[in-house]
Amino acid sequence: MDHSPWFAITLSTLAGLATGIGGIITLFTRNTNRRFLSASLGFSAGVMIYIALSEMLPDARRLIDVGIGGKAGAWAVALAFFAGIAVTALIDFLVPEPENPHEPHNIEEARACPPRLLRTGMVTALAITIHNFPEGIATMMTALHDTHVGISIAFAVGMHNIPEGIAVAVPIYCATQSRSKALIWSFASGLTEPLGALIAYILLAPYLSGTFLGIIFAAVAGIMVFISFDELLPAAHEYGHHHCAVYGLISGMAVMAVSLIAFGK
Repeated sequence: MDHSPWFAITLSTLAGLATGIGGIITLFTRNTNRRFLSASLGFSAGVMIYIALSEMLPDARRLIDVGIGGKAGAWAVALAFFAGIAVTALIDFLVPEPENPHEPHNIEEARACPPRLLRTGMVTALAITIHNFPEGIATMMTALHDTHVGISIAFAVGMHNIPEGIAVAVPIYCATQSRSKALIWSFASGLTEPLGALIAYILLAPYLSGTFLGIIFAAVAGIMVFISFDELLPAAHEYGHHHCAVYGLISGMAVMAVSLIAFGK
């Protein structure tokens, strides 16, 4: 482990609070920059997918091989990876579809929609809170293991939290016409990430042997892959700029490849 848990929790907090940036953009700009949102969501997906497949899974296999090894170790990595996917999919299944936080929202809605959407805003904030829990765990565990990778994941999570902040701020501002309430709720919806990080550390720290840490890394890789394919890329395409999303995806992978080679261990 490279750093104290407080460094990892700080990273997770900063990533979570990026939802507030979405609130600020909603309330103080007039038009939706769809190209930016498509590209940033694609970029986040590229970062997460590349790190999950090129860094987290190989690290998981190396750690598990020390304690288990052979086919049994390979099975453990695979099962943990798909368990991470399954848990995240279950969380996604439990979130109400109409208020799914990854449905695209436009800044223009905040000035045009009728003031009857307070419940939608509140439920969206709750949905984002639930969604952000596994992201906090992913940021926490990667930052504990490798500072550089943890910072990269926190950056990617923060970028994809910006549209989530818009999804919270738009209906709440429509309903209340209150900038302060919209901002408070958009910031507050991201605070589950450091909460998830803290709970993960409290529950898992006593058991962090090499083998168990490898299982966690494989599960975190599954979480990141599922988030990328189920949430980030579909939302990026929904903003209507397919090529921006794809170029963002490739750019995210390329940046992480260069970064890991240049600054990795």
